[in-house]
Amino acid sequence: MDLSFYKSFMSEEIRDEGRAQGRAQGRAEGILPVLEQRGITVPDKVRERITDCGGPEVLRQWLVRAVTATSAEEICAEK
Repeated sequence: MDLSFYKSFMSEEIRDEGRAQGRAQGRAEGILPVLEQRGITVPDKVRERITDCGGPEVLRQWLVRAVTATSAEEICAEK
């Protein structure tokens, strides 16, 4: 059985992309519990925006905002 693909550049690239997506998803999933724990209601529109966002830096920024935000909409607001 030829396993050379698993050592190839393409294979590494696919794995790296999957890892990045996993980290982004983890950040998105981390924002919502922070808001819920703080008693902040998250409208469906904001929830969808958070879970659909794939940008790790944006999600990191939103997670930091989630700690002090007074509303869910404030997290995604352009500053």
